This record gives sequence, structure tokens and C-alpha cells, in this order.
Amino acid sequence: MIVKIPPEVDSILQILTENGFDACVVGGCVRDSLLGKKPKDWDVATSAVPQETKRVLSGFPVIDTGLKHGTVTVLTGALPVEVTTYRIDGTYSDGRRPDRVTFTRLLREDLSRRDFTINALAFRRAGELVDEFGGRDDLAARLVRCVGDPDRRFREDGLRVLRALRFSSVLDFSIESGTARGIHENRSMLDGIAKERIRAEFVRLLCGPGAQRVLRDYRDVAARFIPEIAASFDFPQNNPHHPYDVWEHTLKTVSAIEPDPVLRLAMFLHDLGKPYCYTESPDGTGHFYGHAVKSALLAEKVLRRLRFNRKTAETVTLLVRRHDLPLSADEKILRRRLNLLGETNLRRLLKIRAADTLGKSTADRERLVQIDGIRAALERILAERQCFSLRDLAVGGRDLISAGVPEGAEVGRTLGRLLRAVIDGECPNEKEKLLEYARLEKGGKNS
Repeated sequence: MIVKIPPEVDSILQILTENGFDACVVGGCVRDSLLGKKPKDWDVATSAVPQETKRVLSGFPVIDTGLKHGTVTVLTGALPVEVTTYRIDGTYSDGRRPDRVTFTRLLREDLSRRDFTINALAFRRAGELVDEFGGRDDLAARLVRCVGDPDRRFREDGLRVLRALRFSSVLDFSIESGTARGIHENRSMLDGIAKERIRAEFVRLLCGPGAQRVLRDYRDVAARFIPEIAASFDFPQNNPHHPYDVWEHTLKTVSAIEPDPVLRLAMFLHDLGKPYCYTESPDGTGHFYGHAVKSALLAEKVLRRLRFNRKTAETVTLLVRRHDLPLSADEKILRRRLNLLGETNLRRLLKIRAADTLGKSTADRERLVQIDGIRAALERILAERQCFSLRDLAVGGRDLISAGVPEGAEVGRTLGRLLRAVIDGECPNEKEKLLEYARLEKGGKNS
């Protein structure tokens, strides 16, 4: 059996078929199985209409999750399974969903409405793979191809334009020429798609192994929903450290960092402001003074438009704003950076700095050794539990009040000064010495 169907799903197929209905697993679970991957979800398609499905599966809890489109969700233990009636879609007047659907008893008619051949695969529990549109061959050829006419598929549902790119990136597949042409010609269909859905597809695209290739070949599509990137296209940097234009540098840094959404978003957005900050010295060398701040402002705008949650937006914007922050293996400087950014974001910043270096001239690669040195110093600071935040300080507000510091704002100001003294190595992080430092400081101010 080329598709290993879980027992919970197989029991649904068995009950449907024993009651005279055709039934199969379909779509992504079949695709992933043929690729040797473990499917995350299992979808069942059947010739039974929803009321028939509910009747024969009455032994399970069944939820009406999409009766209009023929879908119910069957709860089989810990695995919810969507069971959908074979259907034919009507017109798509809104470019998102069919105005109406017609149920059919024929599997082929159901498969013919699907987006890509690699998703139009079905598998019956008897061991039969149903492949009406060459999906298995396209899997072998590592190709994303529309089922039928690409123009029609994309005009039915504009999100398919971005889904095609996402599959190409995540699976690292090429896109068939007719499908590619349809993507470029129908990119405006994305204008009517909810930003939340665009965000979800784009993040998956960005984290795929083929992200650099896809974004290079379909930059016009990405610019449709992130128009801020267009200024970077073919923008020369005219700098010995930068042999690539701004957009190409961006793509290389994206692929140089691990596929974590926060890190990839930070690299994608980190140089957005460069075209707006370009200046030249008398010898023609290009400079981008202040571009990190400008990039952060643009990044914040992009992240807000695409409805990213607040934590993600704030973190990515912070990393973009600080991506050029001077770093050093000097422990005093590193403690300052830890105080400013925190451990998690400082670690992220080191990864960003390494990826940024890999997107520059090969002569700059020696900086990777420096980054390794900074990382080693960071580990030493953390292992030694050196103080870099108020929570690590050996004194607190009550200690200061007991030592004579007036209650109120002065306590906070004194704690801040003591923390800076510890970070800069001017005073050890010991309670008595900190209190003495505070007394001496107060005495100096009063003299």
C-alpha cells in the first residue's frame, strides 16, 4: 500500500464503502504520503451527500462544519477528519469561493475542480491510486501545475496565485510554464484576498527551502501585497562590500538564515529603507546612513497591514531597527546589549548578523569568525550568571529604602544607576558593595 491510512481514517472509509458509497482519502495527505512525508491532516471525499454521511457514521460525533459545501467533521478520538461530498463548483463571482456547489457521485468531477495536479490525487483503501490529471508524474518531476486552464483556476480563487508559490517554495518544486504565466497575469487577484490568508501563505513561502528562487522569479507577485519591496528591485549598492543589488542581497540573506518565521521576516525586511537613504561619497561609493531606522518604519507598516500579531510585529521591527547595532566580544558591551535586547533577541541578532554577512562580498566572510567570538563571549556571560538586568541585581527597592533612599521615583533611578555600574564593571554585583556605592554616589551629589 503506497499510502498508509491511519486506522481512525480507515474505519470511516470502511463504513462508507460497506454502505455502498465510494470513498477515498484525497489531496494533501496523498501528496505527502507519495513524497514520503507524514501527513498532518487527513481528508476524506465520498459520493455520499452530507445527510447520508451523517447517517452511516452515526457511531461517531459529527459536526456540521460546512454543509453548504458538503463538509462534515467526524471526531474519531484525537483525530478530527473532514469528510466532504464529491462536488462540482459553480461560478466564483468574488474570486474566493464558489457561489454554489453541486454534489456529484463521480470522483473525477470532484478532482477536476482542484487547484494543482499534485493536490488532485485520491487513494482508496483497497490500494487504488486515482490520478486523473498526472499528479504523480508531476510529483516525480517536482513540478507545480494547475489542473486544467491556469487562468481559470486563478480567477476562481485568487489565493491560489500565492498557494502555487508557497508549494513551489516549501516543496522546492519548479512551476510549469503555463501555470507560471497564469500567476504573473493574475497577480492582481490577490487584491481581494483577506490579509490574514495572504500572511499565512507568505510566511510558509518565506520559510521554505525554495524561498530565494521563488521570490526572485515572482517578485512582481510579492510586490502586489508588499509594494514596499519594489524600490529594492535592481537598486545598485555601489559599495565594495555589496556586489549585489538591494533585492538580491535581501534574497541571499533570507536563504542564509534558519527557516524561523521571525528570523526570515527580519531578513526579508531588514533593508527595505536602503533605497530611501542612498548617498554617494565623492569617489562614487554608495552609503545608506540611517537605513535601519527607515527599514524598521517600513517593516512596521508591512507587518501591521498583513495583520501579524503584536508580539511578532514588535520583535521583527526591533530586530530590523537594531540589525546594524555595533557588537563586540567585549563583555561590558555584551552586557549592555543583553540589557537592551534580552538573551533571546541578542541570539537572534547574531544569527541575523551572520546571514547579513553571507549576503555580502566574500571578502567580508572573515566577520563570521568575529561573530563566533561574540557568541562564545555571550555563552560565558550567561554561564557565569553575570548581571545585565534589574532582576539579576543583588539589591532591590526595599533594600534601598532601608538604606535611606526616599520612596518613589528616586528608588527606580538609583536601581538604574546601580545596574549601569554593574554592567560597566564599576561595581561588583554584591549587596553591601552596591549599597555602599549608592551611599557614596548620594554623598557625592550632596557635597
